[in-house]
Amino acid sequence: MDIRIAGTVNDSIVDGPGYRYTIFTQGCPHHCPGCHNPETHPFEGGKVVDTQVIIDQFRENPLLDGITLSGGDPICQPEACLVLAKAAHESRLNVWAYTGYTWEALLKENDPARMALLQEIDVLVDGPFVLAKKSLELKFCGSRNQRLIDVKKSFAAGEAVLWQPPTWDVL
Repeated sequence: MDIRIAGTVNDSIVDGPGYRYTIFTQGCPHHCPGCHNPETHPFEGGKVVDTQVIIDQFRENPLLDGITLSGGDPICQPEACLVLAKAAHESRLNVWAYTGYTWEALLKENDPARMALLQEIDVLVDGPFVLAKKSLELKFCGSRNQRLIDVKKSFAAGEAVLWQPPTWDVL
């Protein structure tokens, strides 16, 4: 299946925990002032790539902890992103995704393709980037209105449940 992307990064450490393969999807309807990826906004930009090419690339890297669907807004290409997310899970990688939509707006919309993608995401970083709420102190998001949502727990609870980083017992 084809996907329109702006590019990929094979070893990101800023788009979720651990080493990540990040896919920057092309196309975003939000146009947030201060966005750090404005070149990903035009839906006709970037390049078209077969999802299998991306899957082969992330499967070649034995150091990865997960993949991150970024953008642009990956929610705007749910079918292709679903293919990538399923392949990541088959490879025992976790899946993070960034979106300018809120969790609640996506649930209310209840679009079947987008809901299928959400079911395959482990952590969703939701909400638009808000320049007035920008903070360099935040981990894995750019503004204080954005949330790191544990998708599985949120579906089970019927409300947004924030992701908590794992804690390690020290001996």
